Amino acid sequence: MKRSEINEIMRRSDDFIRSFGFRLPPFAYWTADDYRRHGAAAGGIRSARLGWDITDYGLGDYDKTGLFLFTTRNGRLADLARGRGMLYAEKIMIVRDRQYCPMHRHNLKAEDIINRGGGTLALELYMSDADGRIDQRAGVEVPTDGLVRTLPAGGVLKLAPGESVTLLPGVWHAFWGEDKDVLVGEVSTVNDDLTDNIFADPIGRFPEIEEDVDPWHFLVGDYDKFLGTAA
Repeated sequence: MKRSEINEIMRRSDDFIRSFGFRLPPFAYWTADDYRRHGAAAGGIRSARLGWDITDYGLGDYDKTGLFLFTTRNGRLADLARGRGMLYAEKIMIVRDRQYCPMHRHNLKAEDIINRGGGTLALELYMSDADGRIDQRAGVEVPTDGLVRTLPAGGVLKLAPGESVTLLPGVWHAFWGEDKDVLVGEVSTVNDDLTDNIFADPIGRFPEIEEDVDPWHFLVGDYDKFLGTAA
């Protein structure tokens, strides 16, 4: 992806988020100088990988296959392992109309996916087999706002604004927007985007970036590149 494209997606996404009355935290708009001025106090932002996250999964066609995310809070894997501390994470996402987020699952993360507004959010769901691969035969049971929904393997669950689904570790899922762009919330256990995304196809989690202009704001993958390795 070109940096100019990423900058434009940021601006457009910020406007879309604000249109629903949601506001990103102050650090979303920090410059490099702001990070340096805050010094060690900003270390938690970087270590938790909070902030902007825009990906085309390395496929080069964001409008077709991509996702906008902003991580607003995230605990530590060490706390999750010992069962105490900040064991949760939260993201705000935008899924554009007919934009596809590829089939994947998580080993550790349980997550609620919430349609916060806009169009319909469609999710294609499968269970894992004994080897962790997609089970093409087993039915899928998922909690949805207090009710358990049952679908066949590969069934498509559609969430209207206000509806949500809980996806436990091992549930394969892909999703896309229908009718309009969708504002999506994610509330989960501690999030680890570096190691806990298992894709059905061999794709990347993060984009390759062509630096044709300066960043408007930093992506989570930019921190070390532009600010130096965190202490």
